[in-house]
Amino acid sequence: MILSPLPPSHSTVIKCKAAVLWQLNKPFSIEEVEVAPPKAHEVRIKMVATGICRSDDHAVTGSIAVPLPVILGHEAAGIVESIGEGVTTVKPGDKVIPLFTPQCGKCRICKHPESNFCLINDLGKPKGMLLDGTSRFTCKGKPIHHFIGTSTFSQYTVVDEIAVAKIDAAAPLEKVCLIGCGFSTGYGSAVKVAKVTPGSTCAVFGLGGVGLSVIMGCKAAGASRIIAVDINKDKFPKAKEVGATECINPQDYKKPIQEVIQEISDGGVDFSFEVIGRLDTVVAALLSCHGACGTSVIVGVPPDSQSLTVNPMLLLSGRTWKGAIFGGFKSKDSVPKLVADFMAKKFSLDPLITNVLPFEKINEGFDLLRSGKR
Repeated sequence: MILSPLPPSHSTVIKCKAAVLWQLNKPFSIEEVEVAPPKAHEVRIKMVATGICRSDDHAVTGSIAVPLPVILGHEAAGIVESIGEGVTTVKPGDKVIPLFTPQCGKCRICKHPESNFCLINDLGKPKGMLLDGTSRFTCKGKPIHHFIGTSTFSQYTVVDEIAVAKIDAAAPLEKVCLIGCGFSTGYGSAVKVAKVTPGSTCAVFGLGGVGLSVIMGCKAAGASRIIAVDINKDKFPKAKEVGATECINPQDYKKPIQEVIQEISDGGVDFSFEVIGRLDTVVAALLSCHGACGTSVIVGVPPDSQSLTVNPMLLLSGRTWKGAIFGGFKSKDSVPKLVADFMAKKFSLDPLITNVLPFEKINEGFDLLRSGKR
């Protein structure tokens, strides 16, 4: 799902349209907001296209706790309108992708070769502010919270410099905006987090945009068998189009789906991926991979403040259970490279784009998301 905001004219304080969430489980309200100019080490961006991601809906329902009122959105692309003092990595006119997982380059995680969850993030316990502890959004005289440092459901937004990446000036923003979250999260979970091997067998639970991107990653890594799992059979043709070798619906079987997968894959797949965000499917995906050599990756965002009870014996025999944010990619380094790969036709984003709507129809977009038709 991609929305296309139309930008207003520029000014020191920009007045523009934004989709504000005032209360949980309520529609977005299209409001006129004031967007303050960027402070030191900040960047103000004119949004060109923003995707609708399930994580945004989790914030709407309260499954992800965020302070209200808030401007959501985190999967987008735009053009730098202005920069604050000290900004060196982008300039006005640059095409950019905001980064909900920043990369400060200085913390322990940024320096770790295999990790990407920068310690300067607003994901764990969102404060809803930029790094200096304040907001750049005002509506009806009230400050509006930011969402994980991005807030792309606005015609203009302000982000910290560590949360924006310059990309190829020729890149089509209405497509590469998906690299800001969905595609990178799924694709990276296969090629970078799981490290899918040639000739391996994989199972992917959930066939939304991120799940399809996992399938694309498994195929690119050389998996010989990719089992796509979903209760919505309408998603099966697209899954096969991007690389699934077979599709199964758990509702077609009287036994648990993990038992079905174990039976058809000689005891379990090499790699399994949960791309839904449900505790029951997290367990099913774990049990679907082989007990002695399988790896299961949690990709979907599970409900906040819910826990699983798991028998340690499920791991003692040799299973690996892991997860990652943003496909394990170091955002500021990797996003420009992923855009370059897209421009070099190493992968297509077209299968992930189901609808294109004007910004004002954002609530219709979320209805499509929830119906499974996006």
